[in-house]
This record gives sequence, C-alpha cells and structure tokens, in this order.
Amino acid sequence: MCGIFGYLNFNSPKTRREILQTVVNALKRMEYRGYDSAGLAFDGAKNETGSRQTQLCKMPGKVKALEDATFAIDTDMDEVLNNHCGIGHTRWATHGPPSKVNSHPQRSTDNDFVVVHNGILTNYYPLKCFLEKNGYQFESDTDTECIPILLKYLWDTKGDEQLTFLQLVTRCAQQLEGAYAICVKSHLFPGEVIATRRGSPLLIGISSSSKLNCDHIPIMYSAGRALGLSRKSSMTLFDEGIETDIEYFFASDASAIIEHTNRVIYLEDDDVASVVDGGLSLHRVRSSSSANDTQRNISKIELELQQIMKGSFDSFMQKEIFEQPESVVNTMRGRVSFEKERVVLGGLVDHIAELKRCRRIILIACGTSFHSCIATRQLLEEMTELPVMVELASDFLDRQTPIFRDDVCFFISQSGETADTLMALRYCKSRGALTVGITNTVGSSISRETDCGVHINAGPEIGVASTKAYTSQFVALVMFALMMSEDRFSKRERYMEILQGLRELPEKIKKVLELDDQIKELAKEMKDNKSILVMGRGYNYATCMEGALKIKEITYMHSEGILSGELKHGPLALIDDTMPVMMIVVKDHTYEKCLNAVQQVTARNGKPVFICEEDLTKDLSRFGDKILSIPPIVDCLKGILTVIPLQLMSFHLATLKGLNVDFPRNLAKSVTVE
Repeated sequence: MCGIFGYLNFNSPKTRREILQTVVNALKRMEYRGYDSAGLAFDGAKNETGSRQTQLCKMPGKVKALEDATFAIDTDMDEVLNNHCGIGHTRWATHGPPSKVNSHPQRSTDNDFVVVHNGILTNYYPLKCFLEKNGYQFESDTDTECIPILLKYLWDTKGDEQLTFLQLVTRCAQQLEGAYAICVKSHLFPGEVIATRRGSPLLIGISSSSKLNCDHIPIMYSAGRALGLSRKSSMTLFDEGIETDIEYFFASDASAIIEHTNRVIYLEDDDVASVVDGGLSLHRVRSSSSANDTQRNISKIELELQQIMKGSFDSFMQKEIFEQPESVVNTMRGRVSFEKERVVLGGLVDHIAELKRCRRIILIACGTSFHSCIATRQLLEEMTELPVMVELASDFLDRQTPIFRDDVCFFISQSGETADTLMALRYCKSRGALTVGITNTVGSSISRETDCGVHINAGPEIGVASTKAYTSQFVALVMFALMMSEDRFSKRERYMEILQGLRELPEKIKKVLELDDQIKELAKEMKDNKSILVMGRGYNYATCMEGALKIKEITYMHSEGILSGELKHGPLALIDDTMPVMMIVVKDHTYEKCLNAVQQVTARNGKPVFICEEDLTKDLSRFGDKILSIPPIVDCLKGILTVIPLQLMSFHLATLKGLNVDFPRNLAKSVTVE
C-alpha cells in the first residue's frame, strides 16, 4: 500500500547527494505502491556539539516533487559520510488526506525519532489519547505518528535504565496492533537503523565488495531484557577480523534494491532487524511456533533491472499488456511438456494425493485475482468433479465460513501480500485445511505461509491495473485442472484439447494484440461517455467483470460487467441508443443464449461493440458493424483472448482522457491493509 525504504552505508564513503539520490531512486521504483505524497529523512550538517540533527523533506504529490525539493535544500550535498542512514517513504493515504504534514517520515519532537511505516495501526487512537494525556502533541492525522511519539515517551521515561536503540524500538513494537512494516532512525543513535514487520512485507538487501562467508543470519531470542549486541557478536556475514565496506537496503519490495544487489533477507512477522556499527543482527522477543525457526536465509533474487523499466513503451500498463505472449509462456515453462503430453506443477507434486482426495476446492482472492478464479471455476468443476467455491477474501472473513480438514483452499494474489487474502489464509490454516498459494512474487507472505503453491512467473508487474498477472493466474489454474485430471481416461479427450489450446495460446495472443489500432479508434468514439456496460456469459462472465474493473480503475468511468443471462432481470433498463455496450459472443455452449441477449439489446436501440471469433463476424454484422475479431481457441481459454481487447480499450480510453494509466487516483498496487 505504501513503499518504505532505508539505506545505510558503513565503511562505504558516500556523499550526501549520493545517499539522497539512492533513496529517491528507490522511491521512484516503488511509486506504484503509493503516489499521493513522499518524504525522506537524513543527517544534516554537524552542529556546535558535533552531533547531526535529522532533517526531513516531505512533499505531497509524486516522488519527482520530492526529488526537486530535496536537492533544493540548503545543505552541503558534497559532504562525504562514512556511516549514515537515510529513510524514505511513498504514501497511499489511509489516515488523513495527502499533505506535507501527513507525509512520512513521521517524527517526534525535535526529530529525535523518525519513522516510515507501511500498514495500518488498529490501536492508534487509544495510543494517541494516552500520549496526549501525558503532554505529547500531534501534528498530523496519521496513525503512524503514534510510533515516533511513543518512542519519545519510552525514551523520556526510561529513568536511569541504559536502553539500546534495539530495545527501545522492540518495546514500542510490542505496543502496536494491526499491520506494519517500519524503519526507524534517530540522531540519538547515529549510524543505526532498526526495522521490524508484522503483516506487511519487508526485506533487507546486502551489498559488499567482500565475499559473504555464510548464507544465513541466526535469530537471537530474548525475553526483552538484553536485546542489544556488540558488532563482533552480531557480525556473521564476513570472516572474523575483516573490516569491510557494506551497504544495507531495507525495502517493501525487491524492485527498490535490484539495481544495487540481488542478495536479500525476507523478514518474518515480529522479526526485528538492527544494524549497529555495520553489523546486522536479527531478533525476536518470543520464540516462533516453529522449532526450526532459528535463522533467516540470504536469498538470491532473479529479478533483472530491465524488467522494471518501461523500455520503448509509454507506460508500464501498455508494456505489460504487450508482454502477455511471453508471460503466459513463462507461466507454462518447465511445467507443460507438449511432447510428453504432461503438466507437472513442481510446487504441488508432494501434495497431489491429498489434493485428489479432498472434499471440495475453495478459491479465495480479491479484485482481479478473484476474477481469475471465476474464469476457471467451470473448468475446475468439470475436470476434478469436485465442488468448487469462489470467495472474496473480505466477505469470506466476515462470514466466518466453515472450513474442514479435507478442504483445499487456494489463495490467489499477484503480490502475495494482499491483507484480506493473507488473513483468510491464516484462518483456513488454523482449521487444518491444505493451503495452496498462487502468487507472482517469490518470497511473499502468501508464498511462504501456504503449504504448497505455484509461482506464476509473469515477471514484475508495475502498473496498478493488473493485466499480465491476470492471464498468468488464469493459465496457472488451467494447468492445475489438467494436472488433477491427467490419469482419468474419461477426461483424456478434453485434456488433449486443452493442452493443444495452451500450445497455440501465445501466438493467438499476438494476433489479438494486432487489434490495438482498431480499438484505439473505437475508444475515440466512446471516451466522452459516462458509463460502459460489458456483457457475456459462461467462460466469459469473468472477462466482463475484469474488463469493467479495468475501465473503472484507470478511466474513472462507471462500468459494469453483466452476466447476459441476467439482462432481462434489471440491467436491460439501462439500454438506449446512448449507452455503449460491449458484448462478448463466442462459439461455445452459450452461443444461442448470447444471441438472444444481442437481440434484446438491439431491440432497445442499443449499439453494441462485439468481441467475437473470426467465423462469427458475418453472423453478427447484421446487428452492428463494430466488431473486434479474435482467433478461435478451445472454449476454456477464450477468456484470455477476450479480455485483452478490454485491457487495450481501458488503456486507450484513459490515455485519450489524458490520465496516468500506471497510477490511477486513490489506488495502489499492493493492498496490504484491510
């Protein structure tokens, strides 16, 4: 929901300009996580006492505004700093409107403690009341401000106790409820940084010119009495006696640090990371429920810098739409063997027996991921012959849905951090169900907490409106349906038909993308309308909902995905000669019923735009001449080809209106709050 970043250099001299540029660039990489305001904190020049006061720069709007304001600050940008911590934040507003004062970092009096935070504190109000009663004043509307002011209160009331920065932040974190990932710096503890998380993602990147001597960091457990460590005892990354240069990068996701390093540590809930004198240590106040939870591995991420660049495209959304021929191949790569006529999902192999003897399958997701579940539900029911439920995660939790030990629960999320889906996962896991994750982010919370799963391998998706992740989730669920029915003779003919469809899919997506210019011309005719209806049924009902969502997300036009069978039960009242209607008509078992809907629309002077297969063009031309033709493919995969024209339509409508398609108002990419 928000992007947080921290950068600390030790024995790696950097000018203040270089440090600030590192922070700003990282915020640009994470701007898709929140873009209504941004801010950063860094050490200023030394004062008369030789200490450095923390300086803040915060601006409403995009990171570019922050960058301009930062480098206009009257300070020595060329001063070389051997050990320095800077933190930054790009915000998606939850508490308080976008403004300079509500931007992060949030601070205590005299900037003694400054904090960047991703998440929502559910107990911020009682904390705020308590702190106000004790004489502390608040300046912002944010929940985050409670954190630095609580740190200040704990520091002011410590008496003669010698508290380390780690102990102080740990005590503070124990008072917080809700979701958070935080990075804290203080001029009282120069050159140190503390980071911790619960429910929101946080990883640490490590970069050094020296070779690491290990591939993990041990966890230090404590009852809270003596959490501080010396550099010697905490520094396990290098051979003893080596004084090496090292840089640490704390970030909400890997896109912020990939240009610096590919070695990362993923923090778990309630981990507290501390860097003192260049030494990294990881702590927990209470033992984990897992007896084996004694270390955090240093992982190597495979993300490449060019994958998060726009290349020759004008926007990330456009790039990601046109990447779909490659992204679906990457989803299938190493899993579908067309020669051997087999589908093997390696992440599920160890659980295949349990999957096949389950009582029911429950697909749980939000937004676009929910639509991918709707799109594949019919096929899953057909190929597994099991009851398949599709649930919106927020509604699923509100109902306290009964879950049994012989249920299999799928959790689908592009980011793997979606808060409602993650809480639904924990709910199902506590009731003994087998949990399966389908995500696009290696190391995400859902991928770590599920029993097994599938990474869709669509590549980084930066645009807030999901496109290629949707089609890759679609393909992943189709592959699961095939794997479940591989040994069933009664399904063999259908199995081979779908397998052939997957083989043809990338080339047919390329053919659909050739409609781009035609769709742009149609968008010019529709851009001044206030509303658009999208209709279809069967496998394409999900396409209608997903296409309508895309139009809503980035054009700000009202749009509704309507099941054609429900047209006569109310939505028909909306039809007249001014209402744009996009209708999906394909040659499958719903074809005759879809034609009935077309006749109902045209009888009310509706002017439909058809998305149909090439061999239906002649039949539909008698109802209108606005026809987008797609190539034929097996029925259960038609939804992938029919959704792409709607993705392109939403893109062109938004660009014709002069809107930013990558950063639609009020929305952020990774929804890590309820």
